[in-house]
Amino acid sequence: MILPLEVGNLDGLVFLIVLVMFGPALLLLGIGLLVRRSNKKAAKVFYILAGIYLLVSLGICGTMLTGY
Repeated sequence: MILPLEVGNLDGLVFLIVLVMFGPALLLLGIGLLVRRSNKKAAKVFYILAGIYLLVSLGICGTMLTGY
């Protein structure tokens, strides 16, 4: 699916930035929830990775979004 980006309409770019911000963190959280049943120590690692990724991505992508 190609999202057209016109000069006046940057909704596709904002959607892509939000996807990069929250996508991997939610994926790591989901993996942590699935692994939790078999290995609690590995699940904690995934939770920590998700939190760190979310913190860093909100800082970087949030700065890019405030430039509008």
